[in-house]
Amino acid sequence: MEGNWGCRLGGWAVRSRVNTPPTVKPSHPLRQELIDPYLEAHPHYPHLLFVTVSGAHLYGFASPDSDYDLRGAHVIDLESMIGLDTPRETYEVLDRDAEVEMDLVTHDVHKFFTMLLGRNGYVLEQIVSPLVVHAGEGFAELRDIAMRCLTRHHRHHFRRFATNQWEKVAGPSHGTVKGLLYSYRPLLAGIHLMEDRVMESNLRTLNEKFRVPMIDELIERKMSGAETQPLGEQDLGFHHEQFAKLNERLEASAEKSGLPESPPREARAQLNDLLVRLRLATAG
Repeated sequence: MEGNWGCRLGGWAVRSRVNTPPTVKPSHPLRQELIDPYLEAHPHYPHLLFVTVSGAHLYGFASPDSDYDLRGAHVIDLESMIGLDTPRETYEVLDRDAEVEMDLVTHDVHKFFTMLLGRNGYVLEQIVSPLVVHAGEGFAELRDIAMRCLTRHHRHHFRRFATNQWEKVAGPSHGTVKGLLYSYRPLLAGIHLMEDRVMESNLRTLNEKFRVPMIDELIERKMSGAETQPLGEQDLGFHHEQFAKLNERLEASAEKSGLPESPPREARAQLNDLLVRLRLATAG
């Protein structure tokens, strides 16, 4: 689709992409009727860029009592952004009294794009999540740009996430099945990302490649039990060895990846162009 420029600012044109990516359609296994009231109550609902599913549902080991972790980005209107009062960039709702606990967090696109360029693995996973609850104008274009922001330093996000969870598992209380799965998943996802340059968040799918013993059994235990099911007599010595090996592989994979130190200028320019067009669109 041929794009026409939308406006001119300071002597340079803001243009839509020449080859517009296909529209992203919502697709997820959650109950949309439970989600819709929270989206409609969002103060920037007319300008939600996207909302996707994160957490245990994305990771492939949701329990019957797992909450709905929803993440995304919104566009604060132009008038609010240029006024004297600085609007709040992050919108958060945590409803523990709902039929299913609802955890919704979205950031304004300026903050969100800055996080993406800052090599933040969380936002990268949110953008490419296959579980799409809401897809607004511009989301397909964002997805098209996002993986071009991949760098070797994204490994740090996945390693930190895994280490934080592992410290709880290896502590005096020995943690939970959930904690152990949350320790393994970011390591496998990070290695896969560095080696194949593909963002895969589902632990069951990841383990088809890595074949780490006991992961499939742990997933089954978590999915059939409560969120905080204790580990019991799990062999932490075995898991400690696996954790160390995967950490080493993550580091080695990143060094061999050939990925850049920082996102390329072209990706930054494309994000800037998209940001400006999204903001201007709110002016009507």
